[in-house]
Amino acid sequence: MDPLSDVLSLLKPHAYVSSGFDAGGDWAVQFGDQHKLIKCYAVVSGDCWLTVDDVADSVFLVAGDCFVLPTGRPFRLGSGIDGPAVRAGEIFPAARRGGVVTLNGGGGLFLVGSRFGVKGNHADMLLGLLPPIVHIHEQPEQAALRWSVEQMMKELREEQPGNALVAQHLAHMMLVQALRVHLDTDGGDRVGWFFSLADKQLGAAIKAVHAEPAYQWTLQELGEIAGMSRSTFALRFKERVGEPPMQYVARWRMLLACDRLENSSDPVATIAASLGYESESAFSTAFKRVMGCSPRQFGRFRKVEPETHSVAASSLSSARRPDTGNGSRRVQHTIAVAAAGGQLASDQKPAPSDR
Repeated sequence: MDPLSDVLSLLKPHAYVSSGFDAGGDWAVQFGDQHKLIKCYAVVSGDCWLTVDDVADSVFLVAGDCFVLPTGRPFRLGSGIDGPAVRAGEIFPAARRGGVVTLNGGGGLFLVGSRFGVKGNHADMLLGLLPPIVHIHEQPEQAALRWSVEQMMKELREEQPGNALVAQHLAHMMLVQALRVHLDTDGGDRVGWFFSLADKQLGAAIKAVHAEPAYQWTLQELGEIAGMSRSTFALRFKERVGEPPMQYVARWRMLLACDRLENSSDPVATIAASLGYESESAFSTAFKRVMGCSPRQFGRFRKVEPETHSVAASSLSSARRPDTGNGSRRVQHTIAVAAAGGQLASDQKPAPSDR
Protein backbone atom coordinates (compact mmCIF):
# COMPACT_ATOMS: atom_id res chain seq x y z
CA MET A 1 0.00 0.00 0.00
CA ASP A 2 0.97 3.65 -0.31
CA PRO A 3 1.74 5.70 2.87
CA LEU A 4 -1.67 7.40 3.06
CA SER A 5 -3.42 4.04 2.76
CA ASP A 6 -1.13 2.66 5.47
CA VAL A 7 -2.12 5.39 7.92
CA LEU A 8 -5.85 5.20 7.17
CA SER A 9 -5.90 1.42 7.47
CA LEU A 10 -4.43 1.65 10.98
CA LEU A 11 -7.21 4.03 12.06
CA LYS A 12 -9.91 1.35 11.58
CA PRO A 13 -13.10 3.51 11.34
CA HIS A 14 -16.01 2.26 13.43
CA ALA A 15 -19.22 3.39 15.21
CA TYR A 16 -20.73 5.25 12.26
CA VAL A 17 -23.43 7.83 12.94
CA SER A 18 -25.13 9.90 10.25
CA SER A 19 -27.59 12.77 10.57
CA GLY A 20 -28.82 16.11 9.21
CA PHE A 21 -28.75 19.62 10.67
CA ASP A 22 -31.24 22.37 9.81
CA ALA A 23 -30.61 25.87 11.28
CA GLY A 24 -32.33 29.24 10.84
CA GLY A 25 -31.88 32.87 11.89
CA ASP A 26 -28.75 33.91 13.76
CA TRP A 27 -27.19 30.85 15.24
CA ALA A 28 -23.92 29.22 16.29
CA VAL A 29 -23.03 25.82 17.74
CA GLN A 30 -19.81 25.01 19.58
CA PHE A 31 -18.58 21.42 19.38
CA GLY A 32 -16.12 20.27 22.01
CA ASP A 33 -13.12 17.98 21.70
CA GLN A 34 -14.04 15.34 19.12
CA HIS A 35 -11.82 12.68 20.70
CA LYS A 36 -11.00 10.04 18.07
CA LEU A 37 -13.79 11.24 15.77
CA ILE A 38 -13.61 12.14 12.09
CA LYS A 39 -16.49 14.22 10.73
CA CYS A 40 -17.56 14.59 7.11
CA TYR A 41 -20.29 17.02 5.99
CA ALA A 42 -21.98 18.24 2.81
CA VAL A 43 -23.85 21.58 2.70
CA VAL A 44 -27.16 20.97 0.91
CA SER A 45 -28.52 24.53 1.09
CA GLY A 46 -27.68 27.86 2.67
CA ASP A 47 -24.29 28.88 4.05
CA CYS A 48 -22.35 29.13 7.30
CA TRP A 49 -18.95 29.79 8.86
CA LEU A 50 -16.65 27.04 10.13
CA THR A 51 -13.98 27.79 12.75
CA VAL A 52 -11.58 25.12 14.02
CA ASP A 53 -9.38 25.45 17.10
CA ASP A 54 -5.77 26.43 16.38
CA VAL A 55 -6.57 27.19 12.72
CA ALA A 56 -6.06 30.89 11.96
CA ASP A 57 -8.71 31.48 9.30
CA SER A 58 -12.41 30.63 9.41
CA VAL A 59 -13.91 28.97 6.33
CA PHE A 60 -17.08 30.22 4.61
CA LEU A 61 -19.19 27.30 3.39
CA VAL A 62 -21.91 27.53 0.72
CA ALA A 63 -24.37 25.11 -0.84
CA GLY A 64 -22.54 22.31 -2.61
CA ASP A 65 -19.42 22.50 -0.43
CA CYS A 66 -18.12 19.49 1.43
CA PHE A 67 -15.74 19.47 4.36
CA VAL A 68 -13.96 16.91 6.48
CA LEU A 69 -12.52 17.42 9.97
CA PRO A 70 -10.01 14.57 10.36
CA THR A 71 -8.15 15.54 13.55
CA GLY A 72 -10.90 15.74 16.18
CA ARG A 73 -10.23 19.35 17.22
CA PRO A 74 -13.03 21.45 18.79
CA PHE A 75 -14.89 23.49 16.19
CA ARG A 76 -17.73 25.95 15.72
CA LEU A 77 -20.43 26.29 13.04
CA GLY A 78 -22.49 29.48 12.80
CA SER A 79 -24.28 32.02 10.65
CA GLY A 80 -21.48 34.43 11.62
CA ILE A 81 -17.97 34.27 13.01
CA ASP A 82 -18.71 36.12 16.26
CA GLY A 83 -21.47 36.00 18.83
CA PRO A 84 -22.60 33.54 21.48
CA ALA A 85 -22.82 29.85 20.64
CA VAL A 86 -24.95 27.09 22.08
CA ARG A 87 -23.10 23.96 23.17
CA ALA A 88 -23.67 20.99 20.89
CA GLY A 89 -24.72 18.85 23.82
CA GLU A 90 -27.72 21.10 24.45
CA ILE A 91 -29.33 20.50 21.05
CA PHE A 92 -27.96 17.21 19.75
CA PRO A 93 -29.51 14.06 21.23
CA ALA A 94 -27.73 10.81 21.85
CA ALA A 95 -26.24 9.28 18.71
CA ARG A 96 -28.97 8.01 16.41
CA ARG A 97 -29.23 6.91 12.82
CA GLY A 98 -30.58 9.16 10.11
CA GLY A 99 -32.20 11.87 12.28
CA VAL A 100 -32.36 15.63 11.61
CA VAL A 101 -31.66 18.22 14.34
CA THR A 102 -33.46 21.57 13.89
CA LEU A 103 -32.29 24.88 15.42
CA ASN A 104 -34.33 28.11 15.45
CA GLY A 105 -36.94 26.56 13.17
CA GLY A 106 -34.46 25.79 10.41
CA GLY A 107 -34.59 27.15 6.89
CA GLY A 108 -31.24 28.93 6.73
CA LEU A 109 -28.74 26.11 6.47
CA PHE A 110 -29.17 22.43 5.83
CA LEU A 111 -26.26 20.02 5.89
CA VAL A 112 -25.91 16.27 6.10
CA GLY A 113 -22.98 14.46 7.56
CA SER A 114 -21.49 11.33 8.97
CA ARG A 115 -19.10 10.88 11.82
CA PHE A 116 -17.10 7.84 12.74
CA GLY A 117 -14.64 6.93 15.43
CA VAL A 118 -11.19 5.46 15.07
CA LYS A 119 -9.66 2.78 17.25
CA GLY A 120 -6.40 2.49 19.09
CA ASN A 121 -4.39 4.22 21.79
CA HIS A 122 -2.11 5.41 19.00
CA ALA A 123 -4.95 7.01 16.98
CA ASP A 124 -4.10 10.55 18.13
CA MET A 125 -0.62 10.22 16.67
CA LEU A 126 -2.04 8.99 13.36
CA LEU A 127 -4.71 11.70 13.22
CA GLY A 128 -2.01 14.27 13.91
CA LEU A 129 -0.52 13.45 10.52
CA LEU A 130 -3.64 14.71 8.75
CA PRO A 131 -4.72 18.33 8.04
CA PRO A 132 -7.26 19.88 10.48
CA ILE A 133 -9.68 21.00 7.74
CA VAL A 134 -10.33 19.57 4.29
CA HIS A 135 -12.59 21.95 2.32
CA ILE A 136 -13.84 20.77 -1.07
CA HIS A 137 -15.58 23.38 -3.17
CA GLU A 138 -15.00 22.37 -6.77
CA GLN A 139 -16.82 19.94 -9.06
CA PRO A 140 -16.64 17.01 -9.73
CA GLU A 141 -15.01 16.27 -6.38
CA GLN A 142 -18.04 17.65 -4.52
CA ALA A 143 -20.40 15.21 -6.21
CA ALA A 144 -18.27 12.17 -5.34
CA LEU A 145 -17.99 13.09 -1.66
CA ARG A 146 -21.66 14.08 -1.34
CA TRP A 147 -22.65 10.72 -2.82
CA SER A 148 -20.61 8.97 -0.15
CA VAL A 149 -22.20 11.01 2.66
CA GLU A 150 -25.73 10.49 1.35
CA GLN A 151 -25.12 6.78 0.81
CA MET A 152 -23.82 6.46 4.36
CA MET A 153 -27.03 8.05 5.66
CA LYS A 154 -29.11 5.64 3.56
CA GLU A 155 -27.22 2.58 4.79
CA LEU A 156 -27.47 3.56 8.45
CA ARG A 157 -31.14 4.52 8.19
CA GLU A 158 -32.41 1.46 6.32
CA GLU A 159 -30.25 -1.20 8.03
CA GLN A 160 -30.10 -3.51 5.04
CA PRO A 161 -28.18 -6.81 5.29
CA GLY A 162 -24.44 -6.17 5.08
CA ASN A 163 -24.82 -2.49 5.96
CA ALA A 164 -22.02 -2.61 8.55
CA LEU A 165 -19.48 -3.65 5.92
CA VAL A 166 -20.81 -1.12 3.41
CA ALA A 167 -20.60 1.64 6.04
CA GLN A 168 -16.99 0.72 6.78
CA HIS A 169 -16.01 0.97 3.12
CA LEU A 170 -17.95 4.22 2.68
CA ALA A 171 -16.12 5.72 5.65
CA HIS A 172 -12.78 4.94 4.05
CA MET A 173 -14.01 6.25 0.69
CA MET A 174 -15.12 9.59 2.13
CA LEU A 175 -11.84 10.21 3.88
CA VAL A 176 -9.65 9.08 0.98
CA GLN A 177 -11.65 11.09 -1.57
CA ALA A 178 -11.39 14.25 0.52
CA LEU A 179 -7.71 13.88 1.37
CA ARG A 180 -6.78 13.02 -2.21
CA VAL A 181 -8.46 16.16 -3.54
CA HIS A 182 -6.95 18.28 -0.78
CA LEU A 183 -3.49 16.96 -1.57
CA ASP A 184 -3.87 17.62 -5.29
CA THR A 185 -5.21 21.16 -4.93
CA ASP A 186 -3.65 22.51 -1.73
CA GLY A 187 -0.36 20.63 -1.34
CA GLY A 188 2.04 23.23 -2.69
CA ASP A 189 4.78 24.15 -0.26
CA ARG A 190 2.75 23.54 2.88
CA VAL A 191 4.53 21.84 5.77
CA GLY A 192 3.60 18.50 7.33
CA TRP A 193 3.72 14.77 6.67
CA PHE A 194 0.48 14.80 4.69
CA PHE A 195 1.57 17.52 2.27
CA SER A 196 5.01 15.96 1.91
CA LEU A 197 3.34 13.05 0.13
CA ALA A 198 2.79 15.39 -2.81
CA ASP A 199 6.52 16.13 -2.99
CA LYS A 200 7.89 13.65 -5.53
CA GLN A 201 11.31 13.41 -3.90
CA LEU A 202 10.28 13.26 -0.24
CA GLY A 203 7.21 11.20 -1.13
CA ALA A 204 9.44 8.57 -2.74
CA ALA A 205 11.51 8.26 0.46
CA ILE A 206 8.42 8.03 2.68
CA LYS A 207 6.95 5.40 0.37
CA ALA A 208 10.16 3.34 0.61
CA VAL A 209 10.06 3.43 4.43
CA HIS A 210 6.43 2.29 4.46
CA ALA A 211 7.11 -0.47 1.94
CA GLU A 212 9.96 -1.93 4.03
CA PRO A 213 9.70 -0.72 7.63
CA ALA A 214 11.99 -3.48 8.93
CA TYR A 215 14.84 -2.56 6.61
CA GLN A 216 17.81 -0.88 8.33
CA TRP A 217 17.50 2.41 6.51
CA THR A 218 20.30 4.96 6.46
CA LEU A 219 20.20 8.64 5.56
CA GLN A 220 22.41 7.91 2.58
CA GLU A 221 20.01 5.33 1.14
CA LEU A 222 16.92 7.45 1.67
CA GLY A 223 18.68 10.45 0.17
CA GLU A 224 19.54 8.43 -2.93
CA ILE A 225 15.90 7.36 -3.29
CA ALA A 226 14.88 11.01 -3.07
CA GLY A 227 17.58 12.03 -5.54
CA MET A 228 19.41 14.25 -3.05
CA SER A 229 22.62 14.30 -1.12
CA ARG A 230 22.52 12.96 2.42
CA SER A 231 22.71 16.41 4.04
CA THR A 232 20.26 18.09 1.68
CA PHE A 233 17.73 15.30 2.16
CA ALA A 234 18.02 15.42 5.96
CA LEU A 235 17.49 19.19 6.00
CA ARG A 236 14.59 19.22 3.55
CA PHE A 237 12.85 16.28 5.21
CA LYS A 238 12.96 17.96 8.62
CA GLU A 239 11.75 21.28 7.17
CA ARG A 240 8.81 19.74 5.29
CA VAL A 241 7.80 16.76 7.44
CA GLY A 242 8.59 18.32 10.81
CA GLU A 243 11.01 15.73 12.18
CA PRO A 244 14.34 14.15 11.12
CA PRO A 245 14.12 11.21 8.68
CA MET A 246 15.42 8.55 11.06
CA GLN A 247 13.10 9.73 13.80
CA TYR A 248 10.22 9.29 11.36
CA VAL A 249 11.42 5.77 10.51
CA ALA A 250 11.44 4.88 14.22
CA ARG A 251 8.03 6.44 14.85
CA TRP A 252 6.41 4.62 11.93
CA ARG A 253 7.81 1.34 13.21
CA MET A 254 6.32 2.05 16.63
CA LEU A 255 2.91 2.85 15.15
CA LEU A 256 2.97 -0.52 13.40
CA ALA A 257 4.03 -2.10 16.69
CA CYS A 258 1.13 -0.42 18.53
CA ASP A 259 -1.30 -1.88 16.02
CA ARG A 260 0.13 -5.37 16.54
CA LEU A 261 0.10 -5.01 20.34
CA GLU A 262 -3.55 -3.94 20.27
CA ASN A 263 -4.91 -6.28 17.63
CA SER A 264 -2.88 -9.48 17.81
CA SER A 265 -1.61 -11.94 20.37
CA ASP A 266 1.92 -11.85 18.97
CA PRO A 267 4.63 -11.82 21.66
CA VAL A 268 6.84 -8.74 21.92
CA ALA A 269 9.85 -10.66 20.62
CA THR A 270 7.99 -11.58 17.42
CA ILE A 271 6.89 -8.00 16.83
CA ALA A 272 10.43 -6.77 17.45
CA ALA A 273 11.91 -9.15 14.88
CA SER A 274 9.25 -8.29 12.28
CA LEU A 275 10.23 -4.60 12.53
CA GLY A 276 13.95 -5.16 12.11
CA TYR A 277 15.14 -5.14 15.72
CA GLU A 278 17.85 -7.65 16.62
CA SER A 279 16.60 -8.11 20.17
CA GLU A 280 13.51 -7.56 22.26
CA SER A 281 15.57 -5.27 24.50
CA ALA A 282 16.55 -2.95 21.63
CA PHE A 283 12.93 -2.82 20.48
CA SER A 284 11.61 -2.08 23.98
CA THR A 285 14.10 0.77 24.38
CA ALA A 286 13.07 2.29 21.04
CA PHE A 287 9.36 1.81 21.84
CA LYS A 288 9.63 3.55 25.20
CA ARG A 289 11.58 6.43 23.67
CA VAL A 290 8.82 7.09 21.10
CA MET A 291 5.64 6.07 22.94
CA GLY A 292 6.61 6.94 26.51
CA CYS A 293 5.99 3.48 27.95
CA SER A 294 7.23 -0.05 27.43
CA PRO A 295 5.51 -2.44 24.97
CA ARG A 296 4.23 -4.55 27.85
CA GLN A 297 2.79 -1.51 29.62
CA PHE A 298 1.11 -0.49 26.38
CA GLY A 299 -0.35 -3.97 26.02
CA ARG A 300 -1.67 -3.96 29.58
CA PHE A 301 -3.21 -0.51 29.12
CA ARG A 302 -4.97 -1.77 25.99
CA LYS A 303 -6.60 -4.54 28.04
CA VAL A 304 -8.09 -2.16 30.62
CA GLU A 305 -9.06 0.57 28.15
CA PRO A 306 -12.47 -0.10 26.46
CA GLU A 307 -12.24 -1.11 22.82
CA THR A 308 -14.92 1.36 21.77
CA HIS A 309 -16.85 4.21 23.32
CA SER A 310 -20.05 6.08 22.59
CA VAL A 311 -19.73 8.41 19.64
CA ALA A 312 -22.37 10.66 21.16
CA ALA A 313 -20.56 10.87 24.48
CA SER A 314 -17.25 11.58 22.79
CA SER A 315 -18.68 14.28 20.53
CA LEU A 316 -20.58 16.12 23.24
CA SER A 317 -18.07 16.01 26.09
CA SER A 318 -14.43 16.89 26.50
CA ALA A 319 -14.26 15.52 30.03
CA ARG A 320 -11.38 13.23 30.92
CA ARG A 321 -12.06 9.55 31.04
CA PRO A 322 -12.16 8.02 34.52
CA ASP A 323 -9.03 6.44 35.90
CA THR A 324 -8.61 2.71 35.62
CA GLY A 325 -6.44 0.43 37.69
CA ASN A 326 -2.90 -0.83 37.34
CA GLY A 327 -1.39 2.62 36.73
CA SER A 328 -3.26 3.16 33.48
CA ARG A 329 -3.51 6.92 34.09
CA ARG A 330 0.27 7.23 33.93
CA VAL A 331 0.49 5.07 30.81
CA GLN A 332 -2.39 6.98 29.19
CA HIS A 333 -0.60 10.27 29.91
CA THR A 334 2.68 9.16 28.37
CA ILE A 335 0.93 7.80 25.29
CA ALA A 336 -0.96 11.09 24.92
CA VAL A 337 2.26 13.10 25.21
CA ALA A 338 3.94 10.96 22.57
CA ALA A 339 0.89 11.30 20.34
CA ALA A 340 1.07 15.08 20.47
CA GLY A 341 3.51 15.32 17.61
CA GLY A 342 6.07 12.81 18.88
CA GLN A 343 7.40 15.14 21.58
CA LEU A 344 9.05 12.40 23.56
CA ALA A 345 10.92 11.16 20.53
CA SER A 346 12.25 14.59 19.65
CA ASP A 347 13.99 14.90 23.01
CA GLN A 348 16.05 11.75 22.59
CA LYS A 349 18.91 10.65 20.43
CA PRO A 350 18.09 7.80 18.02
CA ALA A 351 19.15 4.32 19.04
CA PRO A 352 21.72 2.53 16.87
CA SER A 353 19.04 0.21 15.51
CA ASP A 354 17.10 3.25 14.22
CA ARG A 355 19.96 4.65 12.14
